[in-house]
Amino acid sequence: MTVLHDASFLIAIAQKTCQAASKLALLSTDAKNQAIEAIAQALESSQDEILQANIADCQAASAEGIAKPLYKRLQLDEHKLRDAIAGVRDVGKLADPVGQVQIHRELDQGLVLKRITCPLGVLGIIFEARPEAAIQIVSLAIKSGNGVILKGGKEAIRSCEAIVKAIKQGLSHTAVNPDAVQLLTTREETRELLNLDKYVDLIIPRGSNSFVKFVQDNTRIPVLGHADGICHLYVDKAADMQKAVTITVDAKIQYAAACNAIETLLIHQSIAAEFIPKVAEALQAVDVELKGDERTLEILPNLTPATAIDWETEYSDLILSIKIVDSIAEAIAHINTYGSRHTDAIITEDLAAVETFFGLVNAAGVFHNCSTRFADGFRYGFGAEVGISTQQMPPRGPVGLEGLVTYKYQMTGDGHIVATYTGSNAKSFTHQDLV
Repeated sequence: MTVLHDASFLIAIAQKTCQAASKLALLSTDAKNQAIEAIAQALESSQDEILQANIADCQAASAEGIAKPLYKRLQLDEHKLRDAIAGVRDVGKLADPVGQVQIHRELDQGLVLKRITCPLGVLGIIFEARPEAAIQIVSLAIKSGNGVILKGGKEAIRSCEAIVKAIKQGLSHTAVNPDAVQLLTTREETRELLNLDKYVDLIIPRGSNSFVKFVQDNTRIPVLGHADGICHLYVDKAADMQKAVTITVDAKIQYAAACNAIETLLIHQSIAAEFIPKVAEALQAVDVELKGDERTLEILPNLTPATAIDWETEYSDLILSIKIVDSIAEAIAHINTYGSRHTDAIITEDLAAVETFFGLVNAAGVFHNCSTRFADGFRYGFGAEVGISTQQMPPRGPVGLEGLVTYKYQMTGDGHIVATYTGSNAKSFTHQDLV
């Protein structure tokens, strides 16, 4: 039974998280890595409990008629859990992002300035369906010295509770206070979380476009958001066709519910008549429903006609829209009009076309001759990710450790005062970078 809590309860939770985070921020790299390994071991020990909780979530969600793409994201099997735990250990192997000296400069003799990375403080992460996201997020938060308040979707409540229970058990034997990790379980608590600007330093929503917009419109806390994953693959006139077919199939079906799967295939008109039947045969062999624009239908009349709304739809399913374009310029214009600035790829052997595509496509990820499914923090070597940001300002793309720290300026002097450097007899600064 869901328990409703008032605002004072949430404030108390946030205060405890802040206190734990302030101590976590001061821990050594070794202490944080020991905590991360303890989390991995606790998750392994609790595997059966976590998987049984997920089965219960899946059964309940299925009974309520959950959408197919969301159901796929909700499922957590032994392989997914194993990979998530491996990701935790990978985070432990990464360099500590805290305490990195970005600037070390002598302003004058005895007056030294440093810019040093430090944790953000407390992260508020709101996500739908994918329970393994909680595992990724917590490991990154601990490594970057941040506390975290998690709010999973109602469909994954049992899974998230089992995961966070294991994480807290693991942390209880380490230098990290388990209060650094909190889990909220009700929709009302989501609204209250958005009001906690005094305690929460960054909100990261992971969900639908409408949900992310709701979060952005209802909080004063900075939001790092990615919504739709409308990704494109453009097959250029100079493409290797077999390479293009293989990549297209992978980018669509390897995990169709993922935000980095392609939703639209753009094909240069000069190769369309030869390429479209080949790629259609490969895709239909793995049960992909194809939609086509008018020119595509002239080649394959049996396809479903694509409408204007298809170009701006994230299917998250085995559905793909196809459009024939006259030039790379038209392909880029289509991507920049309908894309979500997530990940877009070009298949071509023409390096000049690659340079144009890379330079003009406005997306966090622009790929050449490879699947858009590579757009992932784990695959980038980040260990894991808290989400993928499609905003223009950094951090952008898969957000790992570097997106969870900020910096502060530290200055050390020996009685220095500004008056010495002003007026007619002002002393000059040396402004010398130190090794």
